[in-house]
Amino acid sequence: MSARKHAHGFTLVEVLVALLIMAILAAMGWQGIDGMIRARDASQGAAEQTLRMTTLIAQWEQDLASVYDSAAAPAIAFDGATLRLVRQASGGAQVVAWSLREGVWRRWHSPVVTNAAELQQAWLASQQLLGNEDTQVRLLDGATEWQVYFFRANAWTNAQSSADIVVAPVAAAASAVQTRAALPNGVRLVLTFGDRRLTRDVALGPQTP
Repeated sequence: MSARKHAHGFTLVEVLVALLIMAILAAMGWQGIDGMIRARDASQGAAEQTLRMTTLIAQWEQDLASVYDSAAAPAIAFDGATLRLVRQASGGAQVVAWSLREGVWRRWHSPVVTNAAELQQAWLASQQLLGNEDTQVRLLDGATEWQVYFFRANAWTNAQSSADIVVAPVAAAASAVQTRAALPNGVRLVLTFGDRRLTRDVALGPQTP
C-alpha cells in the first residue's frame, strides 16, 4: 500500500506565534531607531549650547578686556543682579549691563558716548532697564544663578563688598581731588544653568583714569 502524502498548512496557533514574534522584532527595531534619534537630538542640542556659551563668554571677556576707568562713572560695579561696566568703544565709550532676570541671562549696551555728561546719563539708563529694550539681548535661557567675584588685595572677594578707595585729581581743578573705588585686578564669573556650572576668570589690565 503506497503512503499518501498530505499537504499541511500553518495552523492558527503557528500564525499567531509568528505574528507575535514579528511584532516583538518590530517593536525592538523601533525602540532602537527612537533611541538613536533621541541620542542624535541630545548631542546636537549639547553642541549648539556649547557653541552658544563659547560665543557668550567671548563677548563677556571682550567687554571686560575693554573696561575704561574714568571719573564720570564707575568703571565696573555689581549689585547682585546686574553687572555694569564702562567699556572703550570705537569713537568713545559705552555702558554695558549683564543681568540675570527670571532665568534669562541678558546683555544691554548704551549708544557710544563722547563726553562725561552722556556717560553719566548712560549709566543712569543702565539702572532703569525693564528687560524689553531694543538693545537688550536675550543670551541664555535656563540660567538659575550667577555670582561675580572681584580679585582685590591678592584674593577673590564678593563683588558687592567694599573696595579699596583711590584718590585722583580732578581734571577741571588742579587743587581738587576725588575718591572712587579702585578697579579690581580680575573678575570671576560663576554661572549655573541646568545641571551645569561654568566658572571663568578674566584679568583686567592696568587702567589710566
